[in-house]
Amino acid sequence: MRLKRFLFLPMAVMVIMIFSSFALAQDADPAPGAKLETVEDISGVFDLERSVKRALSLNPSMTAIRAQLTGSTYGTRSAFGQFLPKAQASYGFTNYGRALTTSGRHEDWVANVNVTQPVFQGFNLLATWQKAKLTEESNQASLTDVELTLISSVQSNFLSLLKARMDVKSAEDAVARLESQLKVINAFYEVGLRPKAEVLDAEVDLATARQDLLTARNAVSTQIAQLNTLLNIPLESNVEYVGELTYIPFDLTLQECLSRAYERRPDLTIGEKSVEIAEKDATRAASSFYPEVNADWDYYKKGVDAGLGKGGDYPYSYQEYWTVGVTASMSIFEGGADYYDYKQAEETIKQVQAQLEDTRLNAGFEVKTSLLNIKEAADRITVAQKSVEAAEEAYRMAVARYQAQVGTNTDVLNAQARLTTSEAQLSQALADYGTAISALYVAMGEKNLGLAEAR
Repeated sequence: MRLKRFLFLPMAVMVIMIFSSFALAQDADPAPGAKLETVEDISGVFDLERSVKRALSLNPSMTAIRAQLTGSTYGTRSAFGQFLPKAQASYGFTNYGRALTTSGRHEDWVANVNVTQPVFQGFNLLATWQKAKLTEESNQASLTDVELTLISSVQSNFLSLLKARMDVKSAEDAVARLESQLKVINAFYEVGLRPKAEVLDAEVDLATARQDLLTARNAVSTQIAQLNTLLNIPLESNVEYVGELTYIPFDLTLQECLSRAYERRPDLTIGEKSVEIAEKDATRAASSFYPEVNADWDYYKKGVDAGLGKGGDYPYSYQEYWTVGVTASMSIFEGGADYYDYKQAEETIKQVQAQLEDTRLNAGFEVKTSLLNIKEAADRITVAQKSVEAAEEAYRMAVARYQAQVGTNTDVLNAQARLTTSEAQLSQALADYGTAISALYVAMGEKNLGLAEAR
């Protein structure tokens, strides 16, 4: 009766854990992040948000991390299986080389079934299962981390594409202005009002502008190829990416950003799980200090032939019986190996705790840096917009003065160069602002797919 009571409690715990595991298994999604699009679906236009969604759905890096997460889910279930009974069966034949009875029998046929139920393993099984669960949760955070990295990459390249298109427009305008100026200079030269040197200067500047235009167009093609790669779209496909660089209002304070980062950043979650995993490893290392208790049930059947029969000639050779018992064992001395293994695990806990604190400090630095970059880029946008307006007016006045024969060709060319430079500075400031916004959301551990206003 005492033996039955001794075995009943762990078996009841096992049953409860089984049902809990099955319930969790039903809720678990072994492959989170269902695909939003197919590889072939590239119809329609791609704005920033759709581009990010497709990358999250079809980029190979996402496929890899989902497989890792699914594998850790199976690892958790495998670790849980160690709590459950294990059954083994054996069947064998033995020839003894001598007579076992006066009738001359030399051999035995034996079948055995063994069922073993772990009762207590020094918390090793529990710690192993908990570690597997923590690993699964850590991999879930790793999935989010990979998603954020991919979002940042897609958004950065998309903004670079929009900037490259602005640069193309600016270069085309510069070519058009220089072509118009060259026509005016040629007209003046043909009637003897301007020297040939001015014509040559205008031709050199026009050739340089055309080279800049070719470079800008190549940058657009390069950015499209990069985006196609990130979105798992064939490089030869013609994809219509749409959008424009705009100012995105942002008014979150540093404290608000830090609070959201400390709460949501996946690398901090990974660090916290790493500390807990290290603690479970220490528990596993300490399990050797405790006894191991197992319950066994065995069934034996022995006969005189392959069918385990009684046999007419050997009626006393047939046996059939079962046994049940509990065994406790404990390691007495291992030369200090188990002790130092545990001490090593304790030091590992301190190591990962320090790494977590370092990650937290770096998270705060990333948030602060991104906020400073946002402010800098916003100020540059304001200055660049005024610079473009002034450069446009200066160019208009230089052209008018030249056509009225009171200005020089050098004044016009210099004004044109300053206007092109101002336009480039504006496009760069807008792109840097959008990139800084993207970097800040990633630093806060948030997914702002379309770079919408702060919320």
